[in-house]
Amino acid sequence: MSVNVNRSVSDQFYRYKMPRLIAKVEGKGNGIKTVIVNMVDVAKALNRPPTYPTKFFGCELGAQTQFDAKNDRYIVNGSHEANKLQDMLDGFIRKFVLCSECDNPETDLHVNAKKQTIGSSCKACGNRGMLDTRHKLCTFILKNPPESDSSCVKEKKEKEKKNRKKDKENGSGSGEAGNHNDIDAPDVVDGEEDDDDWAEETTEEAQRRRMEEISDHAKNLTLSEDLEKTLEERVNIFYNFVKFCHNDKKAQKYLLGGFECLVKLHQSQLLPRVPIILKALYDADLLEEDVILMWAEKVSKKYVSKELAKEIHAKAAPFVKWLKEAEEESEGSEAEEEEDDENVEVVYSSSARELKVETVKPEKAEEDDDLDIDAI
Repeated sequence: MSVNVNRSVSDQFYRYKMPRLIAKVEGKGNGIKTVIVNMVDVAKALNRPPTYPTKFFGCELGAQTQFDAKNDRYIVNGSHEANKLQDMLDGFIRKFVLCSECDNPETDLHVNAKKQTIGSSCKACGNRGMLDTRHKLCTFILKNPPESDSSCVKEKKEKEKKNRKKDKENGSGSGEAGNHNDIDAPDVVDGEEDDDDWAEETTEEAQRRRMEEISDHAKNLTLSEDLEKTLEERVNIFYNFVKFCHNDKKAQKYLLGGFECLVKLHQSQLLPRVPIILKALYDADLLEEDVILMWAEKVSKKYVSKELAKEIHAKAAPFVKWLKEAEEESEGSEAEEEEDDENVEVVYSSSARELKVETVKPEKAEEDDDLDIDAI
């Protein structure tokens, strides 16, 4: 008959079950002892070595315990009833099996012999904690951690033996199958194979040749370390790339031709931005004013179609207009500066502390007064 691992839960459909303890009293007098017949099954249900609950009984009852792992006999000295031991087992479950957070028995013990600590981890909720090591059973657990328990070692060895037997059986079966395949395989007749063309060469030279081809293609896909550089350094790299245009009008014409080809490749993205790009090239001294104006005067179909060239020139028209107006303004300002220079008179004074520049305006009225009408 099975009972709930956590007997405080009265649900009959509780999934964590364990067999009820079966105790058998043997001997008489001073040699009387209680054998827990199904301790191994109970320990499996609790995921603990059978020595732990047996030793717990001995600590609680003040009695000596004996373990015979070969014959699965776990003994507590003295005469004890099964119901009494079952109640004691509930205390063991509360202290060393149930999770402190979710009260589920899916826990594992972790022993640290150096620090003399015992930790528990719950597989159900993930809770991790430390056990109170003041109980006498903790001393036994520290000396006999779960991994080194004799019964656990025995179970592991049995599982390993079973796995080895299965592997041998599978290996022999596959070996026989391999032999059958070798026997049933048809012989190859030289000169009658028609399917050689679809396969690739597997020689070392062919593999090396393919790797070189892959590496050449991979070079085009790799990113340069220049992306990790600052914006100023990358701009300098770009400038070094196109610096041949500086003070070279022929090279600047080629740059404009290349720009038209680039617009052709990415027409939807670059065509609306033609004046912005030309302005940027002009500000970077990659294109001179004269070259841009000469390019704007005539639509050429040398690099792109005439229709696209007209569209590029139409988009560049606002920038060209701005460039012409800026040139006219600069010429007008230069002429005004020259006139101002002619009308400047320098006055020297011995008492002056600062230099003052005075602009003298021509006196037209006085000239009119000096004119003699009769002389005309």
